[in-house]
Amino acid sequence: MRIVATPLPTPLTVPPPRDGGLAAGLFPAFLPVSAPAAVEALSRLQRPDALVVTTGQQPGLFTGPLYSVFKALSAAALARQLQARWDRPVVPVFWTAGDDHDFAEARTSHWLDASGELASASLPDRPEDAPLTPMSRLPLGPEVEGLLASLEISLPASPFRDETMAWLRRYYLPEATIGAAFSGAMAEFLERFGILTFDPTHPAAKQAMAPLLLRALEQAASLESALVEHVGLLAAAGRPAPVPVGGGASLVFLDGAAGRDRLVTEGGNFLSRRAGSRWSLAELEQIAAREPTRLSPNVLLRPVVESALLPTVAYVAGPGELAYLPMCEPLYWQLDIPPQRPIPRWSGLLLEARVDRVLTKFAADLPELLQPGQALEARVVRDQLPSGLHHAAARLRGAIDTEYAAILEAATGVDPTLERPVTSARQHAHTELADLEKRVQGHLKKRQATELAQIARARLAVQPAGRPQERVLGAPGWLARFGPALFDDVFAEIQRWCAEGLAGGPGAP
Repeated sequence: MRIVATPLPTPLTVPPPRDGGLAAGLFPAFLPVSAPAAVEALSRLQRPDALVVTTGQQPGLFTGPLYSVFKALSAAALARQLQARWDRPVVPVFWTAGDDHDFAEARTSHWLDASGELASASLPDRPEDAPLTPMSRLPLGPEVEGLLASLEISLPASPFRDETMAWLRRYYLPEATIGAAFSGAMAEFLERFGILTFDPTHPAAKQAMAPLLLRALEQAASLESALVEHVGLLAAAGRPAPVPVGGGASLVFLDGAAGRDRLVTEGGNFLSRRAGSRWSLAELEQIAAREPTRLSPNVLLRPVVESALLPTVAYVAGPGELAYLPMCEPLYWQLDIPPQRPIPRWSGLLLEARVDRVLTKFAADLPELLQPGQALEARVVRDQLPSGLHHAAARLRGAIDTEYAAILEAATGVDPTLERPVTSARQHAHTELADLEKRVQGHLKKRQATELAQIARARLAVQPAGRPQERVLGAPGWLARFGPALFDDVFAEIQRWCAEGLAGGPGAP
């Protein structure tokens, strides 16, 4: 296995420290740990000067795409670097966003089967008018057992496969919610790297964040104005603002009959966007006191809530998050919360030996394999054209240009209007020759079907469905084939990348 880094364009920087310490009441929201590295991390988190590096992801089937793991391991690598620099505890925490309601993104898992083909499993789709139920409340249902079986049967038999399936079956149970299954599976996978998993839908976390959510409702109008103004400044500077703002929308959701429902300001009160129910601030304060689990932040308020609950110095983010996190800046100072610094996660490719064998066989490199339009296949076919045909075609092209130039000169000397038909005839001759070459290449492709299939499978392994590998394939397929040692190697590569990226970079001492 070869690990190839594909760095995000945002550079690594050293964030500033802040006051440490975590409220004791929040510790129940961390998932239980048993691995020594995680037990030690939990002990360090209890120190009054402890700091946190966070990252997170919404729940997904069978732990979702690989980049969730890359984010967590990047947070662990950054935490180790900062702890060594500052000589104080810095603990990596994975925030499982169970309040998220994007079922379409959460319902599918992808992997490579025993033959190297792309395979997938999906929970049954929901009707368009179904409630936007948070993943923390949406059961997997009996269908998950069939999906686990299809994953198991499609993978090559090995002890790693049996261990991987046992791990998933401990959490992806019919009665379990998507959020709980994801949190539990990720917590077990990540704990040996010293990464703690935090469940923000736990009652202890909800109770702790409720006062901040109420403040966001109290200041809904001024926060909206600040966001609109800030987005305008970002736009003027040519920076994207991918999350819509304005329109009276608050930064808070209320879970109700229509699922997770955005609260919109209306005449001093609040209207739930989908259900159409009206709420006064006093009524929402009562809900916060009695049922705090019903309230949740939107995507822009979430990092502010994270920094309010945890002594966070950095959030390790993917490209989408790095695009919208600058939008959150006015929320921190208006709500008087210290901001954490967005830090890019590690990005990379896992290249199996069979992919490298294909590259070696055809004297290709990874960029050529990833070029659009099957450029590598075209080059391989072109290189294997009979040399006599290639040279003869080149000579004929030259002859066409030379002789038609003479014809053009003679014809236009007779009548200038003959220029167009002579030029057209020359172009037609070139086209006929090119078509003949393509026919020969087509027949050659049929003869080379096995070799071209090898290239196609190699590309599928690194660019499944034409998308980045880390955004499609999940961790279970890799674990089942190569075992946990693969991710030890990935973590070692991420630690090296993080150390080199921070050495002498902005903010470094």
